[in-house]
Amino acid sequence: EVQLVESGGGSVQVGGSLRLSCTASGFIFEDYAIGWFRQAPGKEREAVSCIDERGTRIYNSASARGRFAISTDNAKNTVYLQMNSLRPDDTAVYYCAADPYSCSSPDYWGQGTQVAVSS
Repeated sequence: EVQLVESGGGSVQVGGSLRLSCTASGFIFEDYAIGWFRQAPGKEREAVSCIDERGTRIYNSASARGRFAISTDNAKNTVYLQMNSLRPDDTAVYYCAADPYSCSSPDYWGQGTQVAVSS
C-alpha cells in the first residue's frame, strides 16, 4: 500500500521559512516522480515543485522559482520542500504526491499539511 505522510507545516510570518517533509512507503521511492502541490482556499490545486521519475528533471512553478527548493533523501524515502521568503499567497494546504510515470497527474497523495503565512 502506497503511503505518503507529510509534516512540517505551520504558521510563519512574511519572509519566514519552513521545510516540509514527506516520507513515502509502499513503492520503490527512486523510481517514482514525486513532488509537492498546494491548494489555497477557494482555488484549484496547483503544482509547486516535482522531481521526475528518473530523478533528473525538476519542475518548479513560477511562484516557487527562486524561493522554494525540492530535494530527496533516497535512503530515508523522503522528499523535502524548503520554502523561503514566504508570502501570504503561499498560504495553502500542501500535498505530497507520487506517480510511477510523471509529475503531471499523480496517482498517490498524502493527507496534506497546512501552511499559513501572516503579515
